[in-house]
Amino acid sequence: MEKFEITVLGCGCALPTVQHNPAAQIVNIREKLSLVDCGEGTQQQLRRFKVGFNKIRNVFISHTHGDHCLGLVGMLSSFSLLGRTSPLHIYAPSDYESLFRAQLDYFCKGMEYPVEYHPLDTEKHQCVYEDRSMEVFTLPLVHRVPCCGFLFREKPTQPHILRDMVDYYGIPLSEINNIKAGADWTTPDGVLIPHARLTRPADPPRSYAYCSDTKFKPDLVSYLQGVTLLYHEATFDKSRQDRAQSTFHSTAEQAAMIARDCGARQLLIGHYSANYRDVTVLLEEARSVFPNTLAAKEGLVVRI
Repeated sequence: MEKFEITVLGCGCALPTVQHNPAAQIVNIREKLSLVDCGEGTQQQLRRFKVGFNKIRNVFISHTHGDHCLGLVGMLSSFSLLGRTSPLHIYAPSDYESLFRAQLDYFCKGMEYPVEYHPLDTEKHQCVYEDRSMEVFTLPLVHRVPCCGFLFREKPTQPHILRDMVDYYGIPLSEINNIKAGADWTTPDGVLIPHARLTRPADPPRSYAYCSDTKFKPDLVSYLQGVTLLYHEATFDKSRQDRAQSTFHSTAEQAAMIARDCGARQLLIGHYSANYRDVTVLLEEARSVFPNTLAAKEGLVVRI
């Protein structure tokens, strides 16, 4: 299987602690790296966990609270100091663009690589990025400022060729792509070998959903059906549900309910309030609803 993995760089809340950095993750799909959110200290975390700065192609910012974007301009400045020349694409809410460009003009004069800003409509579920192997969709969330999550989804691949069958029938290499695309093979003696005997089914497409700061939003499940891995904020435990409601955050129990109802294969919780020095209570609460739950921590790599 091709690589599809998530590296957690930070999973804390607005107030940094000695346990957790502000929000940031790396999504690696077939060695194409995207950074999702960029709180303070993200570039140090990239160093710490040996993520190559120049490998990052896209940056996706969920919203403009500081713990999700204040590390961005400093990181871009470092990219310039390191001699980056390849373009960097920023996908972020439309209301951030004017401030972002002003920060670049003030702090990052003379950058020798292009930065392209793609404004997002956070109220829509739509495809905002696409290449040959993957797509990225926005996920409308409910927070105190315009906010969206992101759904990373592999595109379906062709069936796998059975090399031993190809060798047995002496099929020329020039016909392999046709067979993958569904063609049968006829031997020189006129015997038809069906496509199904020459291939095995493709691996099912994998997906990753990143749901950052959001009030409990049950209708999210309509966008997340069958997601392979779901990251959902779990800022509080259920004893503080009123606090979660008033601050437009979710509890660990509510995160698990979303995972259960959308048929996710695995849940990753994070964005812990600074009140929790030990997040075991959040993990246990989520697992009581959705057993296949992990608690995010800095440096955690989840392979999908």
